[in-house]
Amino acid sequence: MSTAARATSIPAGVPADVAADGNGPRWLKALLASPTTLVGGVLLAVIALACFLMPWLGHMDAYATNTSAMLAAPGASGHLMGTDNVGRDLFARVLLGGKASLTVGFSAALIAGIVGLVVGLYSAYYPRLGYMLMRICDGLMAFPAILFGIVFVGSFGQTTRSVVLALSIVFIPMVARVVRSATLANMNENYVQVLVNLGAGGNRILWRNIALNVIGEWIVEVTFVFADAILVEAAMSFIGAGIPQPHPSWGNMLYDSRTYIYSAWWLTVFPGVALALTVFVINMFGDGLREVLDPKKRR
Repeated sequence: MSTAARATSIPAGVPADVAADGNGPRWLKALLASPTTLVGGVLLAVIALACFLMPWLGHMDAYATNTSAMLAAPGASGHLMGTDNVGRDLFARVLLGGKASLTVGFSAALIAGIVGLVVGLYSAYYPRLGYMLMRICDGLMAFPAILFGIVFVGSFGQTTRSVVLALSIVFIPMVARVVRSATLANMNENYVQVLVNLGAGGNRILWRNIALNVIGEWIVEVTFVFADAILVEAAMSFIGAGIPQPHPSWGNMLYDSRTYIYSAWWLTVFPGVALALTVFVINMFGDGLREVLDPKKRR
């Protein structure tokens, strides 16, 4: 097939550097050539699989207490990470705490990402609507994420659902601003003016053309929101406003360990390392995606 024929076969609104060539999609080759993205993605998958599958496959009970094995050191009595102050297995609680934190972070990032994408696209394409939407976003961004979460959970009850909704709302403006900025940049491209002259409607231009060109920035921002949501949830749980007890999360595990920080170091170290490592891996994956999805670096 000639070069001209291949160019005409690319769907409208899809950049040429995203389209597949004779050796496959260029973004896939860039992904395979990015060690940061591969390492981050593999480590994130390992952490997620461990948190979601190991407790189920190993029939671990994170709630069973054993008063004869309270504050057992790592490795003692068959407990890999030791036990807490009431004899519960710390390894099982770290894994289930990771499951809770990952679930809350992913859910909040997904909801904030979808709503932020819609708000960002329409606020850029329709200026009057965009003015009102951006002022609402400015108002939400005026509240610190933790403060907003505490107020929201205090108003609607301390449940996992309330925590997810609070974090989703507080992170929508961040996604919306990134998408709006990328959409405004794309509206200056020639293909948008051509589509307008051809009589294409706003929804068609936004969702079948512009959205395809801002999806890269959107994905990268959602990964960072994922990491930020896990951190905020941990902070809320640490002060007693996050995942309700007795359900484990890394935040409330760190809160419970504060009394034993000198006598039982493992209660602080293992949940803290798990939290820091997970956030680091997600940010690594997001930085790698930024390089892969940057059209200037793909060319």
